[in-house]
Amino acid sequence: MLVIENLVGGYGETDILTGIDLTLAAGEILTVAGTNGAGKSTLAKAVVGLLPRMSGRILLDKQDITRVPVEQRALKGIGYVPQVANVFGSLTITENLEVVEGVKNTRARIAELFELFPAIAERRRARASSLSGGERQQLAFARALMTRPGVIVLDEPTAALSPIMADESFRRIGELARTGTAVLLIEQRARQALAISHRGAIMDAGKVALSGPAQTLLVDERAAQLYLGVAHAS
Repeated sequence: MLVIENLVGGYGETDILTGIDLTLAAGEILTVAGTNGAGKSTLAKAVVGLLPRMSGRILLDKQDITRVPVEQRALKGIGYVPQVANVFGSLTITENLEVVEGVKNTRARIAELFELFPAIAERRRARASSLSGGERQQLAFARALMTRPGVIVLDEPTAALSPIMADESFRRIGELARTGTAVLLIEQRARQALAISHRGAIMDAGKVALSGPAQTLLVDERAAQLYLGVAHAS
């Protein structure tokens, strides 16, 4: 679904990404982990079209979208849940979903998503600013899924969530992949993220330092020492 080739870019004259190569298949979860400042969120912005300067290529379902603006990328099938500012606080839950463009039969799609996210369905008339962290995250997921994207980019989806709500978020991400959606997961809770993923990539200084099957990375000594932390015996 998604191919990233020799991606270089950043802000102003500074390159944050210094040569990224990644692939993502339909129904696959790819976790991108790494230290703060490694370029993970910048990679997410590049994929969805928010990075101001970049070179290389990004292919979506074999189509080159490198120069396609962010709005068109969304219509072509890329969903995005940013780490912050991911819902409109002044709008109700329903209104947050209604304003998403490019959706066929909006009312029916909202009904489908309310079945997937019953907690926000119960509060559909409440303003998003009144939601708890977990409810807000559900609304952000639902907004990103309105257009039925083939690829969804999640930037730190468990940030600021309690451990219980983080577990619930990971469960929903796993369910999402089983529907055939490809998931690019940027995540600080690297071990938990890799545990539900098919593959992983660990970034360092704007490059992919390590990559491979998620279960292999979880037991890789270099990954553990440098990026994931030492696993504690239960």
